[in-house]
Amino acid sequence: MKTDTLLVEIGTEELPPKAVKTLGDTFAIQVAEQLKREGFNFSEQTAYFTPRRLGIIFKELSMAQADQIVERKGPAVKAAFDKTGNPSKAAIGFAESCGVSVDELERVETDKGDWLYFKSHVTGMTIEQRAPTIIENALQNLPIPRPMRWGANTAEFVRPIHWVVVMYGRNIVECSIKNISASNITYGHRFHAPEPIPLKHANDYESKLESANVIANFTTRKALVKKLIETQAEQLGAKLDYDEALLEEVTNLVEYPTVIVGEFSPSFLEIPQEALVVTMQEAQRYFPLYSKADKKLLPKFIAIANIASKNPDTIRKGNERVIKPRFEDAAFFWQRDIATSLDKRVEALSGILFEKQLGSLLDKTKRIEALTEQLCKTINDAPQEAKRAAQLCKCDLLTEMVNEFPKLQGIMGRYYAIHDGETPEVANAIQEHYQPILAGGSIAPSITGKIVAVCDRIDTLVGIFATGKKPTGVKDPYALRRAAVGIVRTCIEGKIDFGLSTLLSYAASLMPKNLNASSVVNEVEEFVYDRLRGYLSDAGFQADTIDAVRNVQPISLVDFHGRIRAVHEFRRLSEAESLAAANKRIRNILKKTDTLPDLNINSDLLTEGAERNLYNDLLKIEKSVAPIIEQGEYSKALTSLASLKPTIDSFFDDVMVMDDKDNIRNNRLALVSRVKNQFAAIADISCLQN
Repeated sequence: MKTDTLLVEIGTEELPPKAVKTLGDTFAIQVAEQLKREGFNFSEQTAYFTPRRLGIIFKELSMAQADQIVERKGPAVKAAFDKTGNPSKAAIGFAESCGVSVDELERVETDKGDWLYFKSHVTGMTIEQRAPTIIENALQNLPIPRPMRWGANTAEFVRPIHWVVVMYGRNIVECSIKNISASNITYGHRFHAPEPIPLKHANDYESKLESANVIANFTTRKALVKKLIETQAEQLGAKLDYDEALLEEVTNLVEYPTVIVGEFSPSFLEIPQEALVVTMQEAQRYFPLYSKADKKLLPKFIAIANIASKNPDTIRKGNERVIKPRFEDAAFFWQRDIATSLDKRVEALSGILFEKQLGSLLDKTKRIEALTEQLCKTINDAPQEAKRAAQLCKCDLLTEMVNEFPKLQGIMGRYYAIHDGETPEVANAIQEHYQPILAGGSIAPSITGKIVAVCDRIDTLVGIFATGKKPTGVKDPYALRRAAVGIVRTCIEGKIDFGLSTLLSYAASLMPKNLNASSVVNEVEEFVYDRLRGYLSDAGFQADTIDAVRNVQPISLVDFHGRIRAVHEFRRLSEAESLAAANKRIRNILKKTDTLPDLNINSDLLTEGAERNLYNDLLKIEKSVAPIIEQGEYSKALTSLASLKPTIDSFFDDVMVMDDKDNIRNNRLALVSRVKNQFAAIADISCLQN
């Protein structure tokens, strides 16, 4: 079958830069999936997207669908006609659904009788016939939260559409997309090449646009932007530090990137540099520059323009002129904010609602303080500084700088605390208690920051669960999953060891009494442990290893982690498989007993050599392992317990546990129960699979 290249391009007004990549990728995926479903094969696809276009090219796309033979089975002949031979309603209805008369239906003889059949040869549709519907469907399914209409047009899209190109090889696919007639006319750069560009073949698309100052391929354009800024920074002897999101957003603001270097007054460097950085990046999409020596912000920036100006100084001065009033605003906010200390803002937190049923931010702050004091007593660390940090940790939310730039919460709090004369530990904790901010981000480095971070999240979890607003499906408006992961990571990686259920219960006691928060403590604990399971799975621990530890219900996340590492190491021992099987056997034996056996063993009833040997070895192990377990050296304890393998194996080979005599049987049940309990002091290894 003949193949050729299919080109689709939707030309628009400037698209939202943060949405361009998602729109372009989704559009390509949607069209590709529909083509495959409808039997149009192709060798490769490439998505193109810039601020003014969404495009796709499919190489070696089949010209038409394959022909098909359609067969449909109808009613049985005996049910299709009455005694006089007239067609029944079933036969008439089947024929109408097939678009034919009853006389045109075939009769097919089978071993179950004669049946009416419809057979038809369906000629495959061409890409010219199907492309318009496929494109419209794909555009309809794009993730556009607020589509818009333009002019008298009734069609809706993310931005007004100005042109549409749909070509198959050299041919224009005659169609109308969103009420815009398709053609072979595309457009280059808005300023450098504004004239229409006729395409002779779909394959000419990328090269024609490149000659018209448009780099349509996102990956190519992004690599060019990166090279431009890195080369420029190197020439200036400076260092770059930016997020990938900023690079992608800038890439989607331009079709023909050129680099501009701007400067600002060094006097602005007296403002906390994070305020200047967020202003440059979020307000203007500039790339800040830093000193290579000390990584301090320099009074320079790099901007990417969408035009190669004959007078670049004009563009440079324009960018410098725009950033100056924004920096002046930041300086104004800074001076206004430092005029009022953080501790004088505490009471004003009562004016900010945290959650309707949970009260204000002042109410939340007081709960965090109480939780912090309780946790400090538990771990015996950082009591005074942690409580002070908890008291001040939300106060910067009242400042003008954070109101203007919410991303600076905590960061500005640290600066204000330093200015107020708070200790470095308190100041740093105010910023750190938001960590980890993103998945995979670093946890709070200081003990004070870790304590406040955990208490803040525990208060949020218990409070929101108590209000009945726990996450459902993909909806998690309070980011409770992220909060729980933050608790897990901070406790395990930061070694904050405390009884999770105990602190959750204390948090519940601090909630408004009408919420009955104590009723959700177990649910919140399970929610945290579910996040722990995901965290451990990502770290490479097997599901049955996690179950083995979860079954013994460790009281703390740190203890859980210590046990799971020990079980992970235990599995590598040659004795592990046999001991896991023995514990399964003990578990199954104990299931058959009506009551739990008395754990006191009568040595006089040990008549078999194998059971005496196991008893003697068990006494030695119990004495030696107990202090090891007490110290949390679980791996060492399991290694010691592994030495029981020979005597356990001999016991099950030579001894019948369920003896006919009650006293013998109960004594042996007590023996195997004590063996099981030794392992269960660390983990339920009967959960381990081969």
